[in-house]
Amino acid sequence: MKIVIVGAGEVGFHIASRLALENKDVVIIDSNPDAIRRVSDNIDVQVINGSGSSPLVLEEAGIKNAEILLAVTNKDETNLVACLLTDIISPATKKLARIRDADYDKYHSNFRSSAPHIDTIINPEVEVVRTIDRLMSVPGAVDVSEFAGGHLKLIGIQLDKEDTKMAGIPFAKLSQASGKQIPLIAAVIRDEELIIPTGNDSLLPGDTFYFISKEENLMDTLKTFNKYAEPVRRALIVGGGRIGFRLASLLEKKSIHTKIIEKDPDQCTQLAEQLNKTVVLCGDGSDQGILTEENIQDTDVAITLTSDEETNILASLLIKRMGAKKTITKISKFGYFPLMSAIGIEQVVDPRLSAVNTILQYIRRGKVLSAKSIKGEGAEVVEAVALETSDIVGKPLKDISLPKGVLVISIIRENEITIPSGESVIHPNDRIIIFAKRDAIPKMEKILEVKLEFF
Repeated sequence: MKIVIVGAGEVGFHIASRLALENKDVVIIDSNPDAIRRVSDNIDVQVINGSGSSPLVLEEAGIKNAEILLAVTNKDETNLVACLLTDIISPATKKLARIRDADYDKYHSNFRSSAPHIDTIINPEVEVVRTIDRLMSVPGAVDVSEFAGGHLKLIGIQLDKEDTKMAGIPFAKLSQASGKQIPLIAAVIRDEELIIPTGNDSLLPGDTFYFISKEENLMDTLKTFNKYAEPVRRALIVGGGRIGFRLASLLEKKSIHTKIIEKDPDQCTQLAEQLNKTVVLCGDGSDQGILTEENIQDTDVAITLTSDEETNILASLLIKRMGAKKTITKISKFGYFPLMSAIGIEQVVDPRLSAVNTILQYIRRGKVLSAKSIKGEGAEVVEAVALETSDIVGKPLKDISLPKGVLVISIIRENEITIPSGESVIHPNDRIIIFAKRDAIPKMEKILEVKLEFF
């Protein structure tokens, strides 16, 4: 598979890095020499210093032989032109473009049906607002992913350090010990190490663990781990940029009393004109005086969404210390992720990671319906269709030699969702959810390519 990436920023860099490890043929284009140097110094891919909106540069990159173009620069216009030229030069190449400006929202369907015929439009700001909404709706969750149209959820929560009731019990005996049916625990993160557990493993206080649950059973399961639903009535948003505006608009529709703190007076004026019920405050969201005046201790959730990661981190820590029930922090640097839980920040969102997740769905071999990264880039969860050509079909899972680090965590047949056991059998056209550690992803993709579908 040959992939041409236009844009060597955080999204382009990390997608290129991941694909290079999977031995894919990657060419990355960027007009910034420093960005290109960073790629060439760290990743074994072909680099071209030039504009991705130039037909000559695209042809030099081999666009005519590329299966996929990823246009992920920071400029929507560059991404659109790159797709338009690719549509002219190589119509068969699948095109994915990052388009963030809300002015383009109503034209997305036109971009798909007419030139430049973009197959997938990625708007990380829309995706991150959806992620925030999911985190707000699941008490205690540090990560929430949805599959099967939202009927199945993969939830990451942290076992409280004071919760010794569920600690130390082997997973095989958790249901018996709790008196409730505990769903499949797919992964445990302990001391920054991601573990796929066996029935003999157990949780320790402070562990973050991921489990798969049907939507209707989720709240009962969360109660088992001392996570109880608390309605969100008051929200504070720090940062009134595009994401802050989109989130405030959503919260208004949900009748949640919302305030935005924004530094820029002009931006405050614009927000006040565009929003109906949201209270817009002009000031510094990390100013303790403003937070005290706004009775931050009465806030159910505070979301820090400024363009500066350090401000977001410091504001979240301050807001949490001053008594807000929950904070959600926007981080855009992948390198910061391992530090967050260590300093007490549990709920993190990242627009760039949201873009990466959308892209993964389309670069995976096989009939992949959705893909989600876990623990930054430590693992991946993929929803795919099993076809009758596969030898994974028709046999109990216990009799199938899945690669080490790969786990089938759900089977969806028509409208029936099954959390599988070793006796479970996959049928043709079942949708399956597969969990794979990072080093097992190429093997998982081989299963999806050869076993699940001839691509």
